[in-house]
Amino acid sequence: MSTKPFKSIGIGIAYSPNLKANLFEAARLSIFFGAKLFLIHVGKSSEDKTNMLSIILKSFEKDHLDYEVVFKTGDPVNVILSTTQEKKIDLLILGAVQRERIVKYYVGSIARKITRQAKCSVLLLIKPSVERVPCQHIVVNGLKDPKTEQTITSAFYVAKQLKAGKITIVEEINQDQISIKVDDDKSLRRATIMKERIKLREHTRIKEIISHIPEDCTEHKTIKLQPIFGKKGYSIGHYAQIMRADLLVMNAPTKMTFWDRLFPHDIEHILTELPTDVLILQ
Repeated sequence: MSTKPFKSIGIGIAYSPNLKANLFEAARLSIFFGAKLFLIHVGKSSEDKTNMLSIILKSFEKDHLDYEVVFKTGDPVNVILSTTQEKKIDLLILGAVQRERIVKYYVGSIARKITRQAKCSVLLLIKPSVERVPCQHIVVNGLKDPKTEQTITSAFYVAKQLKAGKITIVEEINQDQISIKVDDDKSLRRATIMKERIKLREHTRIKEIISHIPEDCTEHKTIKLQPIFGKKGYSIGHYAQIMRADLLVMNAPTKMTFWDRLFPHDIEHILTELPTDVLILQ
């Protein structure tokens, strides 16, 4: 793992009531990760807009915040995606939308398109705040996938930088792996033994991954391994919600093999009703 997986952070900004909260969240993360911040505005530049941003971010001068404003006209999706590539942005921050009258968040159509097409990692924020809300509990996927080791390693790095004390690694296990029809005590016992064997196998795999992570990222952390038998995407999202996790970290689906075929069934569960802030890692 690179010692700094996020060297540059981008955020699409609109001059809306959430502007200050979004800027504060992005600025704090840039400082925590030692990254340059790119503020991407879809529209023409103006002195008034630049001055407003400068005034809002003035309180971060003491932290030596390094930022650049990018003004660009065009289609919002194309502008943000092209800017992330031109500026070599590693992490793109997008805001979620609250459904009317109910406290449930989802990814709006523009953000959803960007999330699907982005070549960099994406952080979806559901409740940006001017005052920092400490990140205490991170949930990360531990599914068997070539990207998972990097995802778990990056989750520990994020936990270290944000000073989160607890990490739960969720091993989502497809119910189909237990190919026993339970209709009596004997078959129930066989199914239970099979479940325990699968749990042991998954725990061993995850512990091996953790053993490769730098010690300075794992020390002083409460680490929990949580196997869940159920539907991928939905299970981990539901777990993160009931455990009131502050951040859910997921693999970005792999093109063609995972993304195109399984996106509507896996990540879509997360994007339709965000359980918390979600970091999707490339």
